[in-house]
Amino acid sequence: MRPACRDANLLITEGEGVRLPAPRGAVCRCGGRVAAGMLVQRLGAPSDFDPLLERVRDARVVMIGESTHGSYDYYRLREQLTRRLIAECGFSFVAVEGDWPDCDRVHRSVTAAPGGALEPQRALDQFERWPTWMWANAEVARFTRWLRAWNVERPEDERAGFHGLDVYSLWESMQAIFDYLGEEDPTSLEAAQDAYRCFEPYGKRVEEYGAASRFVSARCEEEVVRLLARIREHALSDGPDRFSAWQNAEVVAGAERYYRAMVAGGPDSWNIRDTHMQDTLDRLLDRYGPDARGIVWAHNTHVGDARATDMAADGMVNIGQLARERHGDDDVALIGFGSYRGTVIAAPRWGSPPEALVVPPAREGSIERRLHELMPERAVLIFGGDDQPGWVTDTTDHRAIGVVYDPSFESWGNYVPTRLGDRYDAFIWCDETTALHPLPVPATPGEMETYPAGV
Repeated sequence: MRPACRDANLLITEGEGVRLPAPRGAVCRCGGRVAAGMLVQRLGAPSDFDPLLERVRDARVVMIGESTHGSYDYYRLREQLTRRLIAECGFSFVAVEGDWPDCDRVHRSVTAAPGGALEPQRALDQFERWPTWMWANAEVARFTRWLRAWNVERPEDERAGFHGLDVYSLWESMQAIFDYLGEEDPTSLEAAQDAYRCFEPYGKRVEEYGAASRFVSARCEEEVVRLLARIREHALSDGPDRFSAWQNAEVVAGAERYYRAMVAGGPDSWNIRDTHMQDTLDRLLDRYGPDARGIVWAHNTHVGDARATDMAADGMVNIGQLARERHGDDDVALIGFGSYRGTVIAAPRWGSPPEALVVPPAREGSIERRLHELMPERAVLIFGGDDQPGWVTDTTDHRAIGVVYDPSFESWGNYVPTRLGDRYDAFIWCDETTALHPLPVPATPGEMETYPAGV
């Protein structure tokens, strides 16, 4: 049944501003893409997501972004929306901008799989790759506890998973492959050992492998391809361990390409990473079955369609663009986040400990400054149709804060030129945000930085 509009909270755009409230008894324009103009809904309670839920409930993929990796409000609101997508709409899994091996431990916990931790936070406590706070935080711990409680009341084949999409975990994925082959297929260990020996001279400084591959015959591509072929053979048969081993082999292959491209500069390393993440998402959709639907958690810079930003001019793609191209606009919903000011957990330098940093008011002329002037403290904007305000359709600066952040750069950096209504299907606005709550876990040094910084 279509939800009734909450008259006191419904806003309808009119020119450059908004008027409120909507007339009592107004027809709720929540089904599908809004025919004209734009719908704006104040956010207070989880039920205020009703219009957005109606807009995205039939999508195969819902991607929910964030303009920082360290804002409590984004994680909390994203959790509220995700709970409803799983509980009310039957979404199959959550896939995050994180490493496959780390997230696989969380997946085993939340699905109550054999060997999985009884308390999901124990799996989060094992995250060691900097920046650990992206997923090892109190907000994700709360969500994963809810997800486990939801899942254990359901048959195993109806439980919602939690997976990592990223490409960085070369050594962790290699170790997971060794563990799997040692038990399931010792005859294939040689292929894994050949790949391991190829990387071994560079230790865990795989960026040095990338640099060496430019000048000497240091490429491990043949060994990695041979390993991937052996693992794929096993993945054709059923079983979660086989699928996980296959995905770890795909990570090793993607990481080899990524680090080799990274040292050459240009958009190739970014594109390899986002294509790997989208390929992983598609493998998960296939794995969960023909009716599967997935939720993605990642930074706006990955989620928002790159074609609506200056990334396109630089030859860059992202998962939002790739998902729309592969699955079609109607089956993909892209949701962004933004704020005007607040505090954020980030690092002042690459690899340094995180700090609670002040996010100053958004600069003049930005999307965030305009929304600060027009919107209530919290709101969701649902785009659609041709009759939209200029600030939705024009190219305007849109803030993007990564894991490395220097507030003094606000006058010239930290913004991506964006056509908001083309980049996203909907946008969640928080005028002021507060910092995330990291778990106290140790961190190893981070990978080399990507553009924009650490997203």
